[in-house]
Amino acid sequence: MGLVFEVLALPFAPVRGVGWVLDKVVQAAENEYYDPTPIQAALADLERARTEGRIDEEDFAAREEELLGRLEEIRLYQLGRSAS
Repeated sequence: MGLVFEVLALPFAPVRGVGWVLDKVVQAAENEYYDPTPIQAALADLERARTEGRIDEEDFAAREEELLGRLEEIRLYQLGRSAS
């Protein structure tokens, strides 16, 4: 039965292949989007800019809050993935 199914399903192989490729693209995009490394680097750059006087405290606080929120989003995503 397995061989018969494979022969009959052969015309659908390109569709399954496209689905597989799309799944891999989505996984790669999610891995990149939910990577905390660039956010952590941005926080370090932000701190450096504040220390060097290139931005004021108000801008620093607003940007820091945004970046920390993004890190929290990443943490929650990773917790959700590990629970699945």
